[in-house]
Amino acid sequence: MREASLLASVERLLKQRGILYRKRHGTAFGVRGDPDLYFLYRSHHCEVELKAPGKSPTPLQKRRICEWKAAGALVCVVRSTREMREFLLDLDRIL
Repeated sequence: MREASLLASVERLLKQRGILYRKRHGTAFGVRGDPDLYFLYRSHHCEVELKAPGKSPTPLQKRRICEWKAAGALVCVVRSTREMREFLLDLDRIL
């Protein structure tokens, strides 16, 4: 599955769950390396980095993920729709 296909399936899942999310687009006004999606879930800030299967975040993306975690965000790297479902189930359990 390519990252664009993964994005489409994750967006469908979030919409089905009624979760308001935003996709970051790489522009001069953004922060390089920030995760692809962000949303609030039960008043908690969540960040999701999308990766094609077998791919890993770059060193810069890993640094940004650590920054978000240190700031209190709930962060996940997602390589499949199943992983996104599991992240949401984990959120349901802990929140």
